[in-house]
Amino acid sequence: MGKLLSNSAAVAETLNPSPSLLQWPDPDPIHTPEAVDPATASFAWAAVSGLDEQQRRRLEKIHARGVFWKNPRDAEAPGVAFRLEHGGDVEADGNCLFTAARRAMGPKTAGARELRQRAVRRFLEDYGSADGAAREAADVAIRHLYSPDLKAGWGIHVVQEVKLLAKKADREGLDAAIQELVDLGLQREGAAESIYKDRCIAINDGLSWAKYMSISGSPEDEYDIITLQYTEEGLLSIDENRNGHAAAFGDDIAIEGLATEFRREVYVVQAHGSDAMVDENDCVFFLPHSPRVQICEPPIFLFMKGTGKHNLATIWCNA
Repeated sequence: MGKLLSNSAAVAETLNPSPSLLQWPDPDPIHTPEAVDPATASFAWAAVSGLDEQQRRRLEKIHARGVFWKNPRDAEAPGVAFRLEHGGDVEADGNCLFTAARRAMGPKTAGARELRQRAVRRFLEDYGSADGAAREAADVAIRHLYSPDLKAGWGIHVVQEVKLLAKKADREGLDAAIQELVDLGLQREGAAESIYKDRCIAINDGLSWAKYMSISGSPEDEYDIITLQYTEEGLLSIDENRNGHAAAFGDDIAIEGLATEFRREVYVVQAHGSDAMVDENDCVFFLPHSPRVQICEPPIFLFMKGTGKHNLATIWCNA
């Protein structure tokens, strides 16, 4: 992974001489129901909703100091210092990762749905060329995320989810099968759980993950996402996604696919507030996702956080 520093003293010591901070251009406006005209509004961190004061102060310090990055695979290349700006809001739906990535990489980048497909194709190429041990490791990670062992994990989770894929073309047949069990006296939720688990695709390996991650909530999708929620006592609820609008949220595997596809590191920036019992200097940190190929482009930084009633995610735009 790349070398990343946000401490001003460390940056000054590493850069000799220190390069000028790079100011990113103003982002294109994102049209949301309550979007503010970018010609008259500031995207300063003070205007970003959903942040507590500790997070806001830390982000403002990082903005003022800059972030130093050096390509880990090119010892001769000079380091670069970035000034990270708030780039606007994106809808916090299942497509938010890909919308944010497109936002960060600039308007000439493909749309969010195409970015999703490119990440999936890249994963399938790497998965298909990997040896058996690497594929099994990927399958284990996928099962942990989407088909967890419900006999374990309750010391960490209160609720666990199982994701299934139902073909859109099969929905009427699934409904009919559920109704047959209801007519025999089963409660509908129990009948639906039985039919979905028996007839839908479990997400438990690389190939089923690719089907899942291809879902953008579009009528053009081949599959709908079914979500079964469990507590330690048993089934809690079923999201049958009747309208087919649910999209697959981008995960670490998808982010690595994007990093590899675009030959650049992707840093997911997370912020934890006082509820996480961390001090101010440690409440913001960077999670790197490195490409599996040579790095040819500067990194992008994505900061996602729900922002209250508007249910929006905030991103850092740096390209």
